[in-house]
Amino acid sequence: MARLLMCRPTYYNIEYEINPWMSRARGAVAPVAQAQWENLYRTLTERVGAQIELVEPVPGLPDLVFTANAGLVKGTKVILSRFRFPVRSPEEPVFAAWFKAHGFEVLELPEGLFFEGAGDALRCGEHLFAGYHFRSEIRSHAAIAEMLGERVLSLQLVDPRYYHLDTCFCPLTGGKLIYYPAAFDAYARRVIEQYVPERIEVSPEDAARFGCNAVCVDNHVVLSTGCTKLTHELSGWGFQVHAVNLSEYLKSGGSAKCLTLRLD
Repeated sequence: MARLLMCRPTYYNIEYEINPWMSRARGAVAPVAQAQWENLYRTLTERVGAQIELVEPVPGLPDLVFTANAGLVKGTKVILSRFRFPVRSPEEPVFAAWFKAHGFEVLELPEGLFFEGAGDALRCGEHLFAGYHFRSEIRSHAAIAEMLGERVLSLQLVDPRYYHLDTCFCPLTGGKLIYYPAAFDAYARRVIEQYVPERIEVSPEDAARFGCNAVCVDNHVVLSTGCTKLTHELSGWGFQVHAVNLSEYLKSGGSAKCLTLRLD
């Protein structure tokens, strides 16, 4: 059974602007955000069969709901994130306390290295890919490789709308991948093509609906509504697609994947 970490959106709102999607003037509608989160939770537990663990919401930390950014988990170890923007730094001790209380060995990067967890580091097949440029630094990749004892394949992001790797790159069961090529520089695209032979190139329209910010568990893929072409292609590959309306989280530049962290 897949284990995922989530956080209820009790205090979720758009209180600052740290990516092109966020607008304090537009804000989030709290009751709608709550209902959408609950629907995602039910989809993951009842239809996908995942086990959900929860971190308690904290006043003043509106983005704590995006648990993918807590850290990078491998076995019983977790490399804790170090956020580039100071407004998110107070999330670090909250996640560290949760991991320690649940039996994880918490590893911290050297001072001065920014790295934003499973938002920017994803395993596809046997390979660990890590994004950099907008949030995480490429310098952090060498430290991660040493901590985990494995090679990290670095991918440069070039479109500020896709500021984390998980906004444009989603590993699937069986070493397959969905990704948005235009979010990467030419060298990163070549790396992806070399190491991941089975790929779906997501259209600009589905990428903008955060189709790549999906949760894959076995043959289930949970993604944002409106990704018509991608849904058809995933179904053709034999995946069971569950479309969930997460419009209030798209306002912050996140979707299903951002709202979850794989613990297994």
